[in-house]
Amino acid sequence: MTEELSPAIVVAIEIGDPALADRMASLLGGVAGLRLAAPGEAATIAVVSRNQQSSTELHGFDLTPRELDVLTLLAEGASNKTIAKQLGISAHTVKFHVGSLLDKLDATGRTDAVAHAARRGVINL
Repeated sequence: MTEELSPAIVVAIEIGDPALADRMASLLGGVAGLRLAAPGEAATIAVVSRNQQSSTELHGFDLTPRELDVLTLLAEGASNKTIAKQLGISAHTVKFHVGSLLDKLDATGRTDAVAHAARRGVINL
């Protein structure tokens, strides 16, 4: 007769910092009764880092998570229309976020905003 094993707790890790995600995975990977979820697999527990503001605050900018999303797409050269479509917001809202980014980053334009953010380590190019 085979002994039935108790099901493992499946843990999903979604952390923006790859080094931290790897450390978490290695720490949790060795715990008995836990199994790391495969990409796209449903998990019993999810470890999610959504505190993007603190990372931007460390660099002297108080950007919201949505402003960081817009900034990332600006860095990829996306137009307002493309950004709006990708983020599921209106082009007017994108213009608002771009204006806010220009103010917060003390930039004269979109390219200047990306350059300021890249120099300060807010985004990686």
